[in-house]
Amino acid sequence: MKRNYYCLVAGLQDITIDIHKVQFSQVAFCKELKAELHPEDYLLVEQLCLPIDNKNLLNLLAKSGKPFSGNGNYGQEILEDNIKEPAALPDYMVQFITAFKAKTPLIPEMSPENELTSLFFDHVCNSSNDFIRNWYTFELNLRNLVVALLSRKHGLPFENQIIGSGEIPQAIKKSHARDFGLSGELSYLDEIANLVRNDNIQEREKAIDNIRWSYLDEVTFFDYFTIDKVLAYTLKLGLIDRWLAIDKDHGNELFKKLLAELKSSYELPETFKDK
Repeated sequence: MKRNYYCLVAGLQDITIDIHKVQFSQVAFCKELKAELHPEDYLLVEQLCLPIDNKNLLNLLAKSGKPFSGNGNYGQEILEDNIKEPAALPDYMVQFITAFKAKTPLIPEMSPENELTSLFFDHVCNSSNDFIRNWYTFELNLRNLVVALLSRKHGLPFENQIIGSGEIPQAIKKSHARDFGLSGELSYLDEIANLVRNDNIQEREKAIDNIRWSYLDEVTFFDYFTIDKVLAYTLKLGLIDRWLAIDKDHGNELFKKLLAELKSSYELPETFKDK
């Protein structure tokens, strides 16, 4: 049985993706939840913060000098200690650290960043929690579709940019069919295919985030006060944070830069990694 959080959910601000002011950022909300949720449920919130830890870990391993984000689950000292002797981290991180240090990549055809991202999705898409598993599976398939369709549009190879080892990622990677043979499995495939034709980058990205928002509404429609409703709300705050931080001109310039980087290095754009 799922726990119900009546007071917490009843007190949440009504939000839309276009809202201009929120009571909490996603990070601040996650911190508040630690005191509100059962410890077992808070572990699920931490699953939503793992992409931040992934970025911190990769920056430390690569000695990139980029700022360390304090919004993940693991502090800098903990990650640095685990780089020296990996132990107290999720298995996929331990595997990646070991392979990175030995210079024996687990997925040789991928960049280190894509390799870590792929290992991460394999980890969360096999979660024992239904919401976490289903959300990340949806997110994985959505990202891969966007990457593949945009790459086709611009005449770029994308096989080594497809993340994850499941049947759908493999179909996207290998199929030459217009719909990758997946129209019957992914209800939003035609919608995504139409969206990528839009050359207005900001409109396209907003529409894709609306698909994410609609998914979260759909899967929690009957979960009025459960942890699933709280997790969905947390993810929605992340979408809002993104759009509050990007004005129109900056957003277009940022995406043009990322697309140029994709053309020159075939690296997965940041826009598709940080959801």
